[in-house]
Amino acid sequence: MKSKQLVYTALFAALGVVLPQMFHVFGNLAGSIFLPMHIPVLLAGFVCGPISGLLVGLVSVLISHVFTGMPPVPNLFFMIVELPVYGLMAGLLFNKYELNIIVSLISAMVTGRIVVGFMIFAATNLLGITLPKFISFTGMIVTGLPGIALQLVVIPSIMVLIKKVGYQNATA
Repeated sequence: MKSKQLVYTALFAALGVVLPQMFHVFGNLAGSIFLPMHIPVLLAGFVCGPISGLLVGLVSVLISHVFTGMPPVPNLFFMIVELPVYGLMAGLLFNKYELNIIVSLISAMVTGRIVVGFMIFAATNLLGITLPKFISFTGMIVTGLPGIALQLVVIPSIMVLIKKVGYQNATA
């Protein structure tokens, strides 16, 4: 990993811990509604590539849980897989396969949710784990609709601004 890429990866990981705290002033459900931790993870994939996106997704979830208790268990177990998938897929689709930002973003978001859906199915049907009622595939999507909309507006806008200021991809 190049030094520029490493610095940006660390910056996005820090944002992945700090940004959700800003939303939690509106209550603990604000994180589930606006999905603020997802934004730095997806941006890390777009700006720094798939490995950085994966690392930011993993590290930010773990650090946030250790220092703030968020995401709480059992959400932690799902997010520790979901967010790295977001970062990895965003980086792969945008940087390696050179798909446009919207297609890459939506595909990364759908892939992450599919993985969570499989995890919920496996936990409840294969392992017999009883999950709290608020953890369901449909519930996570419906609750997170404002956050999904926010991501669809904010992330492409940030990427346009990054290109306008002449930023070169950290993977280059």
